Amino acid sequence: MLKNKLIKIQLALSLLILASCTGGPPGGLTVVENFELERYQGIWFEIARLDHRFERGLSQVSAEYRIQADNTVQVINRGFDVDSGQWEQAVGKARFIDTADQGALKVSFFGPFYGAYNIVALDQQNYQWVMVTGPSYDYLWILARQPVLEADIYNQLLEMAAAAGFAVNELIVVSHTPTN
Repeated sequence: MLKNKLIKIQLALSLLILASCTGGPPGGLTVVENFELERYQGIWFEIARLDHRFERGLSQVSAEYRIQADNTVQVINRGFDVDSGQWEQAVGKARFIDTADQGALKVSFFGPFYGAYNIVALDQQNYQWVMVTGPSYDYLWILARQPVLEADIYNQLLEMAAAAGFAVNELIVVSHTPTN
């Protein structure tokens, strides 16, 4: 009897933890509406990010999004590890959390474990830049279709992130200059 209760408690805690990993953006930010996945797919260059272990030391980072037949999205993250002199790549999948016209997705690179991918700012006219957060202040990315983003747009995104409480002074600006 006690063992069954412990199992139920562990299951409930596990579900709570997993749900928090795919939660909405922090700081009062909201995900974009009228999102169009067809326009979003393709290659995006990482302009800036907060540091985290799975991209630490990588430059020339890009993400490619491809719509799959089952309405999931294949995600291919790629970056150059300067220390090893090698390209690293991770392939995952994403799915919408609610409806396909909201920029709230969950992404997995490790089996059944998903993390939040919240699109909180997007050039909805041309789909040329985007700002993405996780469910906490630990995850923030600024991406663009080109390896360089116009300074005024970049600064507007920084202001938005700072107003929401992100530590923008800790952002890593990603180099897209090939190293020999």
